[in-house]
Amino acid sequence: MTTEQLPRLILTAGEPAGIGPELCLAMANMDWPAEIVVCASRDLLLKYDQQLNTNVEIVDWQPEQEPSIHIKGKLACYNVPLPASNIPGKLDVRNGGYVLETLQLAAELVLQGRCDAIITAPVHKGIINDAGVDFSGHTEFFANLANSDSVMMLACPDFRVALVTTHLPLVEVPAAITEEALVRVITILHHDLQSKYGIESPCIHVCGLNPHAGEGGHLGMEEINVISPCLEKLRNTGINLIGPLPADTALTPLGMRGADVTLAMYHDQGLSVLKYAGFGSAVNITLGLPFIRVSVDHGTALDLAGRGEADIGSMIAAMNEALTMLNVR
Repeated sequence: MTTEQLPRLILTAGEPAGIGPELCLAMANMDWPAEIVVCASRDLLLKYDQQLNTNVEIVDWQPEQEPSIHIKGKLACYNVPLPASNIPGKLDVRNGGYVLETLQLAAELVLQGRCDAIITAPVHKGIINDAGVDFSGHTEFFANLANSDSVMMLACPDFRVALVTTHLPLVEVPAAITEEALVRVITILHHDLQSKYGIESPCIHVCGLNPHAGEGGHLGMEEINVISPCLEKLRNTGINLIGPLPADTALTPLGMRGADVTLAMYHDQGLSVLKYAGFGSAVNITLGLPFIRVSVDHGTALDLAGRGEADIGSMIAAMNEALTMLNVR
């Protein structure tokens, strides 16, 4: 941590036309046992503050400052100028580069040890791609910056779900379920549940790819040819694995009993269930990085931007998740 007792959290405000800036302002009006810094346009935050009457004092911040406890009603801002004027709810391709700059600066700060964890508000992948940047999401972006492998895990109050593949077209998923991919993901999961969550011997439930986990080969051979042999090899290294399990029952309360995390093969197989159960209180965690990164579980909500109606529950949960992980570390 930046000091022995006081963590410093760096927030990124995400897409300027979405609800991210007002989520950051809402966090400023709460008490936190940490220093809170937002990497965003100062003018953008001032505009939202005035429009929503949040009464937050925006103060300039520089990395060399000594950490100081968050004061309710104030928000330290690491200023990144916004290239184009912003209208809530209206995407502007000229601001795509600004969003990536905030993410890169935040990552550099934690890699340098100047901040302890990143909390990210939602970005709009489409407008970043329209700006000419091949961007598939926070998870892949931070992994590339840190030159590390990563695993996407979402958590809600009752359970956790991790993914073997993330933002990949469904038609490409079967070919991506390889022994190499499974070993990489499961090894990271096992390690980070120990190091970042303090779970001594994590129990990982693993879904099959096909309906009924392949039904003995009648509904697909990936479980027999790839998944089961790989799980057996990893069990022999001491990792506690259950599966492959039929996904439709693995992600029920009974099916998840005893699991520290359930590993799904692809995005919607796992996240549809988690978001149904915990939307608004769930968080997205990137495992495998040399730093802690937590995000909200929702998108930019352009239709709500600038109206003061955004649900702040997931942002609060993301802040608390990061603080919990820092305490374990």
